[in-house]
Amino acid sequence: MADKATDKQKKDEILDADLEYLINEEEKLQEKLKDSSHLERFTKDLMLFMSLLKDYYKGNYRDIPYKTISAGVVGLLYTLNPIDIIPDFIPFIGHIDDALVLTFCLKLIEKDLQKYQTWKTSQSAVKTETNLKKNA
Repeated sequence: MADKATDKQKKDEILDADLEYLINEEEKLQEKLKDSSHLERFTKDLMLFMSLLKDYYKGNYRDIPYKTISAGVVGLLYTLNPIDIIPDFIPFIGHIDDALVLTFCLKLIEKDLQKYQTWKTSQSAVKTETNLKKNA
């Protein structure tokens, strides 16, 4: 029983370190998405996932399976790594493997990402309503 608790604690520590790294690398990710025609189409979903990571890290949104967070984190870490199966510095094809990995990871997390989007929209509506009441 103690081994399971220790394993979970180790997983959580690794995940927290990865989340912190990814949150700090958000600008780098945005630049990479902007600079690559292969990755540009993922911008909206990846920025939504980055928002999810921030809310998860802060504890604002925890209604998400560990496997979803893990799949998204792996996809982002792979994308941010310049040395991978096809190194990013190779013209024209350097980002193709990143696009394939992102496609796969985003497909895995699609339903949970939509669920988060719904939650995020409802949170914005609540904030707007609260602000309107304060100003009235």
